[in-house]
Amino acid sequence: MKQRWTFRAYPTEEQTFQLARTFGCVRYVWNWALALRRDGLVQHRRRIGYAETDARLTQLKGHPETAWLREVSSVPLQQSLRDLQLAFVNFLEHRAAHPTFKQKSRRQSANYTHRGFRFDPLTKTLTVAKIGRLHIRWTRDYLPMPSSVRIIKTTTGKYFVSLVVEIEPLDWPKSGEAVGVDFGLTSLATLSNGDKIDNPHHAERRQHRLTLLQRRVSRKQKGSRRRSVALQRLALLHERIRNARWDALHKFSTNLVKRFDRIYLENLHIRGLVKNHHLARALSDAAIGSACRLIEAKASRYGKEVVTIDRFFPSSKTCSGCGHVVDKLPLMIRAWSCPSCGTAHDRDINAAQNILAVGQTVSAHGAGRSTRRLPGRRATWRRSANPSR
Repeated sequence: MKQRWTFRAYPTEEQTFQLARTFGCVRYVWNWALALRRDGLVQHRRRIGYAETDARLTQLKGHPETAWLREVSSVPLQQSLRDLQLAFVNFLEHRAAHPTFKQKSRRQSANYTHRGFRFDPLTKTLTVAKIGRLHIRWTRDYLPMPSSVRIIKTTTGKYFVSLVVEIEPLDWPKSGEAVGVDFGLTSLATLSNGDKIDNPHHAERRQHRLTLLQRRVSRKQKGSRRRSVALQRLALLHERIRNARWDALHKFSTNLVKRFDRIYLENLHIRGLVKNHHLARALSDAAIGSACRLIEAKASRYGKEVVTIDRFFPSSKTCSGCGHVVDKLPLMIRAWSCPSCGTAHDRDINAAQNILAVGQTVSAHGAGRSTRRLPGRRATWRRSANPSR
């Protein structure tokens, strides 16, 4: 299986200058190709694909006004067109939003395939075309040969090297236990055994500081040095929040995969949920989608299984004791009693127990099935397009 390993890089002053030129050329090619494809669709009613943008890039390099594109390696420029093609594929298959234009003030990156770099696993030396040998702080003892290398510059001015490597899956000791997980905002996750994972609220706890720094940025004149300093301080705070969030998610997902052999999750529609402006900030701060992706990735690596049930199953409104479904259960109600059997329920624990029960039923009926309750009918079986769901 493939994984992406990221390490901190410390380029020299000359390499920093050359990387800035490379990032600028990659950004220019991306924006140029995006505008070309957009105008071709809007003005001429025809789609321009990767092959045509590749041919026009060769003509663009030969033009006197853009001859400076030949001063950097051609590999990241070519990869920029491939990344744009992949972005359009993801957009057309409803996996991502429409590609947007890149900005100089945002995160910068340049992707190199095997033709654009040399790597020695024994000495751990990485040499990039027209950049030279990079000084990198390696945090792993063993490094396989990467298939591609992406150099990244964050908004805080830090440089990273991201390697795509091929690794063998590992088998952690089996515990023989299964768990259902219900994600929320009051608690980040509630397990079917009654355990609750607190929601750290990383951005909410720093909201006052965020508001203060954003207000300082808005009061500075655009293009001034003081505005750039204020933006740098704001970017540093966002970086701290992001690092704290990812650290907590990694610890939670690793602990969950180590403890349980089979994990049952809900197939939540996060993109639709964040359209609710009352919950958008809290949902983004909790990063539920990232938590699910980490659990699935680590489970596939360590020989565990993740089963997702359909998002339309009423896990919160169904009594885990008798199966009775209440008509309405507003979010403000965190505890309720079943009108049929009288069992008292904690909303989140009851939902997690239902997710576990339904997930085990899905597994018993075979992979590729999920549950969906149709209006006015009992639970029926629906064939899922994704074999893992």
